[in-house]
Order: sequence, then C-alpha cells, then structure tokens
Amino acid sequence: MEVIKTDILILGSGGAGLFAALRAYDSNPRLRIIMATKGLIGKSGCSRMVQGGLNVVLDEKDSLEKHFKDTLKGGGFINNQELAWTLVSEAPKTVHELEVKVGCFFDRAENGKIHQKAFAGQSFDRTVHVADLSGIQIVSRMTDQIFAREITVFEETRGLDLLRSKDEERIVGAILSNIRTGEIFVVNAKVTIVATGGSASMYKISAPSFDKTGDGMAMCFRAGAEFVDMEMVQFHPTGLIAGRSRLNGSLLEEGLRGSGARLYNGLGERFMERYDPEHLERSTRDRVARSCFMEIMAGRGTENSAVYLDASHLGAEFVEEKFPGMVERVKDIGKDLAREKVEVTPTAHYQMGGVGIDTRCQCNLKGLLVCGEDTGGTHGANRLGGNGICESTVYGRKAGDVAADLALEEDMHPYLDSQAEKIRMRWLKPFLQGSGENVYEIRDEIEDLMWEKAGLVRNGSKLTEAAHRLDQLLEKIDSAYVADRYRAQYNMEWNNIIDVTNLITVCRMVVNSARCREESRGAHYREDFPETDNEGWLKNIYQKMGDGFQLELTQKPVVLNRFKREEIEDRFFEKVKQH
Repeated sequence: MEVIKTDILILGSGGAGLFAALRAYDSNPRLRIIMATKGLIGKSGCSRMVQGGLNVVLDEKDSLEKHFKDTLKGGGFINNQELAWTLVSEAPKTVHELEVKVGCFFDRAENGKIHQKAFAGQSFDRTVHVADLSGIQIVSRMTDQIFAREITVFEETRGLDLLRSKDEERIVGAILSNIRTGEIFVVNAKVTIVATGGSASMYKISAPSFDKTGDGMAMCFRAGAEFVDMEMVQFHPTGLIAGRSRLNGSLLEEGLRGSGARLYNGLGERFMERYDPEHLERSTRDRVARSCFMEIMAGRGTENSAVYLDASHLGAEFVEEKFPGMVERVKDIGKDLAREKVEVTPTAHYQMGGVGIDTRCQCNLKGLLVCGEDTGGTHGANRLGGNGICESTVYGRKAGDVAADLALEEDMHPYLDSQAEKIRMRWLKPFLQGSGENVYEIRDEIEDLMWEKAGLVRNGSKLTEAAHRLDQLLEKIDSAYVADRYRAQYNMEWNNIIDVTNLITVCRMVVNSARCREESRGAHYREDFPETDNEGWLKNIYQKMGDGFQLELTQKPVVLNRFKREEIEDRFFEKVKQH
C-alpha cells in the first residue's frame, strides 16, 4: 500500500471538517493538512443541507445564560454542561469569523443588524440564517477558503479504519480507500480528526444525505473509543412525503413552524393543541415528532400515513420570499408549499449520542480528535434546531486549533505494517467470495428493523428483538459478496458493503443503549416506561467495544456542575416571556 505522511488528517468535509482545516492552516501554514471526503468537497454531506440556520446570542436582550438553559432544558438535563456552555459561549465569535473572515453573508434586519428568527424550544429568537439556504452559504464560502489555501483534498475518498501506533497507545492516521480507483492506501498522521457525521440513514424514512452512514463513528468504535448516550436519535417532525423518490423524508425546516405554519391530522384537527397547548407547533422537536407519529398510529393520519403542514395562511408572497429553498423542493413533487397544505411525516434526522469528548474535542484515544455529529454530550437527549450547525462550526473551529498545537508537539509515530495489511484484507474480503449475502437486502432489512423496533416509540421486547437480529445481520454482512469481482473502481456494491457494516455497528450501540435506559427522556420514548425518572435516570450511558466485538456498557450520574435541574424550570421561561 502507498503510504502518505501528514501532520493532520481530517476525515469529513462538512461544517466541522472544513472549519477544522481552515483554523489549523491559519494557525500554522507550514503544517501539512490532508482532508478526505467521501463525496465532493462543498457538494456532499449534511452541513450543506442545513436550511434553518445557526443559534447565537447577538441581541442585548438575549444572554448566554438563556441560550445555555434552553439547551439544557431541550436536552432533558443530561447534557455535558461544559460542552453545552462552550457551544453557546463560543458561538458569537464563531459567527463573527464566519462573516468577517470566511465571507458568509447572513440575512439582515431593517436596522442593518444580522436578522435572527424564531426556532422551536427557545426562549428568544436567536437563529441567524440565509433565507432557508443557510448551509449552502456556510459550506460554499468555507470551501472557497479551502481552495485559497495549500490544503490537500482527497475527494471521493473514504476512511476504512483508524490506525494505532506500534505501542497501541495512540491513533496515528487511517486506512483510506479511493472510490474512483478502488485503491487502498495509508495516511500516517500526527493528529487525526474525525468529522464524518452521523448515521440517521439507518431508518427507512430519513433526512440525511445518502452517503452519511456512520463511517466515522464505526471507525472510532472499532478503534476503542468510548461513546455516550447513543440511544438519543432525533426525528425531525416534518419530513416531506415523496413516495419512493430520494426526496422522501427530506426536511421542511422548523423555521416554517416558527413563523406560524400549522400541523393538522387527516381529520383536519390542529392536533398539537392536544399534546402541547402552550407551545403548539413551536414545541421541541422530540415532542412534535412524537405527536405526529402518535396521530398517524392512532389512525388519524392521511391516507399516506402522514399529517399535513399548512403555511398557506401566512401568505404566498411571504412564504416564497422567506423559504425559497423549501418552496422549490416541494415544487419538485408537484405541490405548492405557499398555497396548499403538504403531507409530512417524522423523519430520522440527527444523532445526539456519539463519541465522548472534552471541550478540546479530545476523546479517550490519544492522537484522535472528534467533532460535529460524531460526538455526544453537547445536546443531551434532544438537539434544539439551530444548535446543529452551531456545534459543527464551534467545535470544528476548536478542533482545528487543538490539532495545530498537537501537531507541533508530537512526533510522527509508526504503525505496524501487519495491522494495516489486516485491515486492507478485511475490507477486500467481499471480492474473494464467489457467492454470499446480498448487501441491498440487508440494508433494506436494517432500515425497516430500526424504524419498527427502535424508532420514535420503543419498548423493551422490541428492542431485545432488534438487538438479537442486528447480531445476526452483523454475521450476514461478513458474508456479503461483490458480484463484479474484477472491478474495484467505482464499485458501489463494495462501498455499500462498507456502508452497511458501519450502519450495523452504530445500530447495535443505539439499540443497546435504548434497552438500558428504562425511562422516557427527550428523543428516547419507552412506552413501557413512559415517564421521565429524574431520581433513577439522571445519568449518561457509556459504551465501548469489548472482547469479540461485544458491547461494554456503564452508567454514570450526570455532572451538574453549572446548573441543577431544579434551577431550570418552566417558571424561568415564563419570566423571559413576560420580560
């Protein structure tokens, strides 16, 4: 295998990976930086798909404390409070840098200041945006800045596994695969950053880009990283119903609901009056998504097992001006968002759980930094809309700074050639099998299994069934084969085998953690334990790989070092409203 040496290796080119590369380079332009992206830089991943915007405290009537408390309350109080505080306190300087240095131009209010709009679950309108195309602006401008610097970019190149040093004490790079050529090669790095995103595509109805299959999480798991609260998977309430189209499950962002769009069931009832009469459609994502799901399951949905989102009363001109991206998306399926109600359903969107990190993006593995959706702890049990791209940019920025410092401190550590060769042969195994399991059938089963047994509403017996079946599917995918055995170039069947192997790896952690948490909190709802149990379950659930690819699980009390749960009650938000 070819071996490439570099100071910093970054896996992923979304908001987190891009900002990490920019900050590392600007810290020291002499550093050798390689960024590998599974797709095309600036054109793939989920940061580009962000519609709503980025939460940040800019108005003098707002405060970091309000944003922080909103984040904790939305997260069911199991957030890592240091991570959450870093998120909100670093957001203002991050947005300033995005505008002044990166070149993002956020929408302006009439007074010339950055416009901030309403998002669900927040006590103040603090979401900065570019109409409903915020992600395109952020990713495009950061990509421009990458091209203006001497940063090496490997497009259509995916990570296969992380490499350990000879003494097995640190991560020293990764084994990569060039999708275009099929070549497998080594990048030996002083510091490795994983920022590849989550794996909500494990569900049959999902919002992420199709290439987001938990690759980084799975690589970190196999390398021995510790994960936190993997049961917490967010379902966005309003995914577009589009049949078998690739648009099925794509988001109609909550800025619509923040502006006054309403939800109706198939009977024409505004059903959020039943579930959250105070906040209605502006309730948190977990509540709205679960309410939509329960209406559908109760037989009050549409004939397509959906509910209706109606923005027509806001006025066609307003909707077309403020939400042009969504108007065009809906038009692609023959509907008019500005003038008629549109069918929507909950859609798997985001993972709050992930690799456990500190505020410097460091995990339990030396030499490895993790940022963005690959990490857990910041959002607790539920992420507020607008805190996602905020996390990506805040912690991508942080990871770049830390990586630059570590790259100057560390020497290049060698790895075992035998380790690299073992990884290479493992992933080439599908080419060596003349027959076996069909990867596409396995992926379809995973998506149905996770939706039905580990989705919005869970119970112990279904989760146990899912865990057992996932163990079987892990064995089945090991027997998957490539029909076109003599072509590695753009062999999508082979790449799907890699994707599905990673998906199963992450699914097992999600189900294992969901079985453990015998209560309902945030995005995790157990119909056999429907109440939130703050006495017994104000805990974080940690897990990592044990012997034989088994899962080792531990529980630890949430560290309430800044605010206690009792200090963040509804009366706080009532005072904010009155003020």
